[in-house]
Amino acid sequence: MVLHIIRRLGLDLDIDIDDGGDRSGYSNLRDRIDTTIDEPGMDAVGIMADANDEVANRWASITNAARASERLRLASIELPSKPEPEGTVVEGKPRVGIWLMPDNWLSGELEDFVEAMIPPSDPVWPLAQEYIDRIPRNDREFAEGKIQRAKVHAWLAARKDPQWMGAAIRDGNLTTEAPLCQSFADWLRRLFAP
Repeated sequence: MVLHIIRRLGLDLDIDIDDGGDRSGYSNLRDRIDTTIDEPGMDAVGIMADANDEVANRWASITNAARASERLRLASIELPSKPEPEGTVVEGKPRVGIWLMPDNWLSGELEDFVEAMIPPSDPVWPLAQEYIDRIPRNDREFAEGKIQRAKVHAWLAARKDPQWMGAAIRDGNLTTEAPLCQSFADWLRRLFAP
């Protein structure tokens, strides 16, 4: 998704994305934060994770893991006590950036961010919401807190490449002009621009 936003907006950023591969998931991300920051030659490290239900707890978990970095300790780099609303970037060698989905402030996840990119006039979005809302609670196999995720994926299922957020960005089904996406792009620029 991030690379599709970069391409769609024409940002001149050269970044490598490590999504964890077979070892994906938040606990794997958290366990690799300090060693990633300590890798030689790193100019900038961006950490992106879902805030989920507790923004403060997720922030504390990420910053505690980052504080274990020898490079940050030796350089006396301090991480803020709470996330910056426009995305956190801490100067140093390397620069460290943290973005909590959806917007560094509210509880939520990637799908909440993606929802903000659905054009307001999209005719399928209200239908996808209605579809999920009409599923009887006893027949829902997703957790109550994942209703928004289900709605976004129902909407994505109606795209050319169903259930692939990156393709929806690439094909222009998701707008990168949305204010939240623009804030995210500004964070990427501040973190990774040469």
